Amino acid sequence: MNIHTQQINSDIFKSKKINLFIKRIDLIHPFVSGNKYYKLKHNFTELHKQKKDKILTFGGAYSNHICATSYYAKKNNIKSIGIIRGDKHVKLNHTLTFATKQGMELHYVSREDYRQKHKLYFINQLKNKFGDFYLLPEGGSNILAVKGSREIINNDNCNYICCSVGTGATISGIMESSKKHQKVVGFPALKSYKDLQNNIKKWSRRSNIKLEYAYVGNGYAKISNDLIKFINNFYYNYDIPLDAIYNGKMMMGIFDLASKNYFEKGSNILAVHTGGVQANKGFNDRFGIDLPLI
Repeated sequence: MNIHTQQINSDIFKSKKINLFIKRIDLIHPFVSGNKYYKLKHNFTELHKQKKDKILTFGGAYSNHICATSYYAKKNNIKSIGIIRGDKHVKLNHTLTFATKQGMELHYVSREDYRQKHKLYFINQLKNKFGDFYLLPEGGSNILAVKGSREIINNDNCNYICCSVGTGATISGIMESSKKHQKVVGFPALKSYKDLQNNIKKWSRRSNIKLEYAYVGNGYAKISNDLIKFINNFYYNYDIPLDAIYNGKMMMGIFDLASKNYFEKGSNILAVHTGGVQANKGFNDRFGIDLPLI
């Protein structure tokens, strides 16, 4: 695995006498990058134990999870089915084009129907349509994903661990493997506070977390000029690409919190780069912007 941790040297951190490091788990693999690798590995082990030859999962049109699952399934000679939120477009975006090239069968459902993805009757409808399959929740998030995510932090010397947050599985695993003195700071990509809190309570026994919602912006996959500028400046200064859905907002939040004396003087901050830069191409194509690519 090509994982390394590098320091982000910035005047704001020097002035506050704190150190920021970024853990590049995004470099694990070009298509199964970052937290997706950790979330999928134990699920595919379980899939093989159950002797399944088909996997079904859920995601949006720019989903890193859909991208990663389609590749991982092909590599393991497993048929994959993606239930995609929203209407089908005549021209597929970068993410869905990649998924279909890996052999994933895409099935589109309305946003209203998509909200029923956890209901038994909806799952039974899918079984009637596609036959027997290994069911992988949206984002690959279940207890096996949390188990894998525990492996992300391994004796890292820091006072704060920062991570972007979607469903909460990754940060739950990080909480479980963190030490007592370490504080975990989550930067949610969605506004659904109640669902996220419930997931974290379900998956982790720890309480050393603070969720910072101030940087979610207008919501999931919603970008702003300030965010675009920050991501491009960060890439220019540190040669590290950030995605606009998760890690860009996290890193923007860390810089802002540092300017507000959020972190204790003399502390070490570890930011986990969870990958997902593939989604930037979709934003570039859709909005005519120029976010960094892999």
